[in-house]
Amino acid sequence: MGTEILDEVFAVIENRRDNPRKGSYVASLLASGEDKVVGKIEEEAGELVKASRGEDKQEIIHEAADLIFHVMVLLAAKGVQLNEIMEELKRRRR
Repeated sequence: MGTEILDEVFAVIENRRDNPRKGSYVASLLASGEDKVVGKIEEEAGELVKASRGEDKQEIIHEAADLIFHVMVLLAAKGVQLNEIMEELKRRRR
């Protein structure tokens, strides 16, 4: 599996930002404000660090996915496109 899923999830996040739906976690999180989104990133980063100290690979995967998801929510809230992040990573690789 490639990175296509990141584009797919990011498109859904942007859609929820632009067309909030009742009951949508993303729409609710974005409506709560940037501090709430940043708080979720802090929470998920801490959970990933904690998981990484253990031996449960599946827990690490779960927490890493949570962190990546919430970072993508912040990017969408700030109007940063996922491809801009990919370009920055590409630039650093040179």
